[in-house]
Amino acid sequence: MEQTYPSLLLENAVSELSKLPGIGRRTALRLSLVLLRRDEKEVESLGNALISLRKDVCYCRVCHNISDSEVCHICEDPSRDSSKVCVVATIKEVMAIENTRQYRGLYHVLGGVISPMDGIGPKDLQIDSLKSRVAEGKINEVILALSTTMEGDTTNFYIYRKLASLEVQVSVIARGVSVGDELEYADEVTLGRSITARTPFSEIMKM
Repeated sequence: MEQTYPSLLLENAVSELSKLPGIGRRTALRLSLVLLRRDEKEVESLGNALISLRKDVCYCRVCHNISDSEVCHICEDPSRDSSKVCVVATIKEVMAIENTRQYRGLYHVLGGVISPMDGIGPKDLQIDSLKSRVAEGKINEVILALSTTMEGDTTNFYIYRKLASLEVQVSVIARGVSVGDELEYADEVTLGRSITARTPFSEIMKM
């Protein structure tokens, strides 16, 4: 039975909120009613924060992490080890690895993994820009930190072959992360150990 609303404005708010992933119309209604009870300035603050998020957040031109400026704070940090680059699929993995506090190098965000089933090929990812960074000669090690899924392993192999002509060590995080697990859901201790106990990708190829 279709829900009826006492206000068209309320219905519009529910319709917009329910477009977000994981939020059904019941949850959207509950959130809308909560916002109605909040102070007007609080709701305005929320709205402005969301508008600024969409309008003002950009992507770092170096590593493709989200940033408030053209170059993110990690890439600009002189205390980071610029000779190491950790390759991740999404921004969420950058946040997860940073929370371990066991990695002080730089990052490169691919924007996903190779997945033919989803229509995602190498050209849809930031792989060419990774090769360009490595080709500059300032990077000594590329750490592949993709999820231990078939798509992640396929992407690892593709990148390894793509960088084969360059003088750079390519390593992969240790399999403390269970096969088939998404990296963002790994606990911080396991993820941290996987980063520090990484192994050369060439050793993985021999298995």
